[in-house]
Amino acid sequence: MPLERLQKFLSRTGVASRRAAEEWIQAGRVWVNGKVVRELGLKIDPEKDVVKVDGRKVRPESLVTVMLHKPYGYLSTTKDPQARRVVTDLLGEKGPRLYPVGRLDYDATGLLLLTNDGELAQHLTHPRYQVPRTYRVTVAGEVSRDTLRALADGVLVDHREVPAAVAVRKQAAEKTVLEITVWEGRYHLLKRLLAQVGHPVLKLKRIAFGPLRLGRLPRGAHRVLTPEEIGALKAGVKRK
Repeated sequence: MPLERLQKFLSRTGVASRRAAEEWIQAGRVWVNGKVVRELGLKIDPEKDVVKVDGRKVRPESLVTVMLHKPYGYLSTTKDPQARRVVTDLLGEKGPRLYPVGRLDYDATGLLLLTNDGELAQHLTHPRYQVPRTYRVTVAGEVSRDTLRALADGVLVDHREVPAAVAVRKQAAEKTVLEITVWEGRYHLLKRLLAQVGHPVLKLKRIAFGPLRLGRLPRGAHRVLTPEEIGALKAGVKRK
């Protein structure tokens, strides 16, 4: 087996994201063959070298990624100091420990991926890869054609233009249902984006992430992604 960078190994085995692994190495929490390692570029032989984090041996586990239909009222995290409900509560206790890929707001619903594949999670969430996220969004008011053009051209959020592909699905005098695709996952991005053009978000549901669509997966249910779906996710990232 070829040599592998230590932080990539930790990420691949599901112990942590690549960024967290780098922080652990620099903090002196990672040992290789009985010696503490602080060098980020160190390469190891995964089959021969013994790697420990905080004294515990790292054992590669099977990589699993699931799609969850997140309901309203759950936090996209693994634990909450205020004891509010978190998305991992919906997975049950069996199987490997999984972590959300990005997040959906507490009051948002829809497609959320959870995985123990740290490398895949990093690629799917990093802005450089521009993985598309598609939402069905209900906003206040009637959205004009000028506003649709402005959204397509890009609206400033945090001093940076955010373009969006927008289609009107249903329109009435008091509210409009839009289908919106963006290519990054910043905090409250859609809420801030639509507030900028005068249409506060009333309801938000993610219906697609990369090549994956939520489909008819019931709210609160989850399923394991197939090897073909994992392959499609990775292929989309590599094309970038």
